[in-house]
Order: sequence, then structure tokens, then C-alpha cells
Amino acid sequence: MLEWLKGRAGSVGAGVYAAMLSLVVLAGAGAVGLALHQPWLFPSLGPTVMLFFESPQMDSSRPRNSLVGHAVGLVAGIGALYVFGLQDAPSAPVGGLTGAYLLAGAVSVAVTTLVLTAIRTPHPPAGATTLIVSLGILTGPSAWASMAGAIVLITVVGWGLNVLLGVRSTVATSKD
Repeated sequence: MLEWLKGRAGSVGAGVYAAMLSLVVLAGAGAVGLALHQPWLFPSLGPTVMLFFESPQMDSSRPRNSLVGHAVGLVAGIGALYVFGLQDAPSAPVGGLTGAYLLAGAVSVAVTTLVLTAIRTPHPPAGATTLIVSLGILTGPSAWASMAGAIVLITVVGWGLNVLLGVRSTVATSKD
């Protein structure tokens, strides 16, 4: 489908493909969130679906990279929130950016970057996931579980739609 659209309309066709599938996947995640009254739509999902549909051949677009990347981001964000004693503080956007939030945000992104680089599983949107958590924007086990659920949903549906429409992401390969 993507190649057909590119052949018919060039970059506009590719844009239509990416836009329509992004709309479907994010609307689906948002609908689940509405039904469950949970945050199943949050900022780092946008760049993830954009990678899936704009750049499906990139390593960072692989399902494994999405799942592992966001998982590392969630864990690093939760860790930073607790290490810096911010688990019960008002979020940085509400209470203001403090030195502790600055450190929590910077450290959580650094840890996420370190781990994903070390295991050769790049997924830049995971940096947004870790900030969402370490800055206290979405807190508590219920919100974190919702984030995890939404990440799994958009990854499975996004990858499935690409495969269904004849677009394959790169296959995980062994790297030195």
C-alpha cells in the first residue's frame, strides 16, 4: 500500500499513509483510555507511531525497539521519581521545575539512553516516556500500567497494520 501511494502521489502519498494509520492507531488507544478512564494517550505515543508509519525500515521502528525502549523509559522514570523523593510531589508542570525534578528528568533520560545504546535497541520516543514519568506528569501504578498497555497496543496494532498493508519493518539482526 505504501509503495503504491508513493508511486501515485510521491511524498504526499507516503504522508497520507502515515497520517491515516497514525490517526487510526492513536484514536484506538485514546478510545481504550476513554473507556477505562485511564491515560492511554500520552505524548510519547505520537513519535512512536510516526516512526512506525513514516520510517518503517529504521531499526528504531521495530516492535522490539518500541516495547523495550518504552519499558526502559518507564523503569528509569519511576526509578528517578523515587530516587529523588518526588513520588508524592506535585508534578513539575503544576508545582514548578525544581532542582530535584531537573535532576530526575536529566538522569532518567541519561539512563534510558545508556541502556538502549548498550543493548543496541534505539527508540528515541522512549526519552519522552521517561520524562513523562520522572517529571511526575503521569504517576502511580495505575497510570504506569496504562502507559504500558497503550505502548503494547500501539506497537502490536501499528506493526500489524504495516504487515497487513505489505510494509515490513526491519528484522532484528545480530550486531557487533
